[in-house]
Amino acid sequence: MPRPALALFALALVPALSLAQARPDLDAAAQAVQPKVVEWRRDLHRHPELGNEETRTARVVADHLRALGLEPRTGIGPTGVVAVLKGARPGPRIALRADMDALPVTEATGLPFASTVKSEYRGQPVGVMHACGHDLHVAILMGVAEALAGMREQLAGEVMFVFQPAEEGPPVAGEVAGAKRMLDEGIFDDFKPDAVLGLHVWSRLHAGQLGVRAGPFMASADEWTLKIRGRQTHGSQPWAGVDPLTVAAQVLLGAQSIIARQVDITAHPVVLTAGQIQGGTRFNIIPDEATMVGTLRTFDPGVREDVIARLRNTAEHFAAASGATATLEVAGNAPSTSNDPALLERLRPSLEAAAGQGNVVEVPRYTIAEDFSQFANVVPGLYFFVGTTPRGQPLESAPMNHSPQYAPDESALDLGLRAMLQATVDFLGGG
Repeated sequence: MPRPALALFALALVPALSLAQARPDLDAAAQAVQPKVVEWRRDLHRHPELGNEETRTARVVADHLRALGLEPRTGIGPTGVVAVLKGARPGPRIALRADMDALPVTEATGLPFASTVKSEYRGQPVGVMHACGHDLHVAILMGVAEALAGMREQLAGEVMFVFQPAEEGPPVAGEVAGAKRMLDEGIFDDFKPDAVLGLHVWSRLHAGQLGVRAGPFMASADEWTLKIRGRQTHGSQPWAGVDPLTVAAQVLLGAQSIIARQVDITAHPVVLTAGQIQGGTRFNIIPDEATMVGTLRTFDPGVREDVIARLRNTAEHFAAASGATATLEVAGNAPSTSNDPALLERLRPSLEAAAGQGNVVEVPRYTIAEDFSQFANVVPGLYFFVGTTPRGQPLESAPMNHSPQYAPDESALDLGLRAMLQATVDFLGGG
C-alpha cells in the first residue's frame, strides 16, 4: 500500500479505536460490584418491610446513592427514593425501577439470613418476608447504580433510578399506592424518560434464563369486596331472618359460571377468585352480614368492565332472591403490563449478550400482575424475568414467588445486574 494511502487508512482507524476504548467495560464493572450485591440482598432479606413502611430499606438505598455522588429525593409515595445520574454528554433518558416491599408471609426457608420480623397487616398479626424477591430487585439496582456511576464520563444521556414502595398493593384496599402514587407525586414531571426498564426474579424459569414477551403479558389486578347484608337470627330458626352466608355461597358458585359460561376465555383469559370470606361469630347465630374479598385478573379493559358488571349483577340478584342486599366495590391495583414491541426488539440483543445464546426465552401470558404497568403506560416499557430455580430442579416442584419456602438461586443477582446494565448502556448508545 502506498505511504499516503497507508496514512489515510491509519487516520481512518483513529475514531474507531477511540470509540472502542471509550466503551465501558461492562463485564469488569459487573464483576467488581457483584459481591456487594449479594451482601446487600442478604441484609435486605433479613430486614423486610411491608408496603409504605420501607423506611430502613429507603435509608439504605439513599445512603448508597449519596455515596455515589448522586442527590436522591426521598419520601416519595411515601417511602420511595429517586435519583438521576447524568452522563458526560447529552443523550437519551431512561428510568430503571426496583420495588422494595415485602409480603405478610412467615418465612420457612431455613436460610441463615432468614427473616424473623413480625408486623401487622390489615389488622392481623403477620410475619414479614421478602417472599417475592424484591430484596434481589433492590440489590440489583443498587449495583447497577454503582456500576453506571463509575462510568459516567463514558455515558451519554441520563439515568433515573426509581426505588418504589408498595408494589404488592396498598396497605388499605382502594388507596393509591406504589407506582401510581409516585407518578401522581410528579417523578416524571421534570424528568420524562424515553423508556423505562424493570425486572422480576421468577421461579418459573431456571437460573441463567431471562424471560420476555412482546405486548400484553401480565394481567391487570383488581381487588374486589362484596358485602352481603341480611338479618340476624337464631341458627335454629333461619326463616326468622335472612342468611347472608347462604347468599355468599350462592354468589361464590354463581361467579364461577361467569367465567365458565359467559366469557370467551379462549380469546380473553380471565381469573375471578374469592380469597376471603368473613361472617358470623358463633355456631348458632346467623349473622347480619357476610363479606367476600377477592381478585379479578384480565388482559383487556373492556373484558374487565364486563366481568365486573356481571359479578355485580349476579350478586345483587342472588341477594334479592333471598331478601338480602349486595354491594360490590372494586379497587384497581394495576393495569395490564405490556412490553413495547419496538423497545423489546431493540434491547433483545442486550439481554442475549448478558444471558448467552439460547437463554432468552419467550414466556406465556401470566395472570400475575405488576404495577410497573403504571410507568409503562406513560413511556415505552420493557419488563423481563430472571430465572431463580436451580438448574436440574423441575420448575413445577420449585416453591413459587410468594411462598414461605421461596429461596431464589443467588446467581440471579449476577444475571439481573448484567442484563439491566447491558440494556441501559446499549439504550444510551454506549454499547
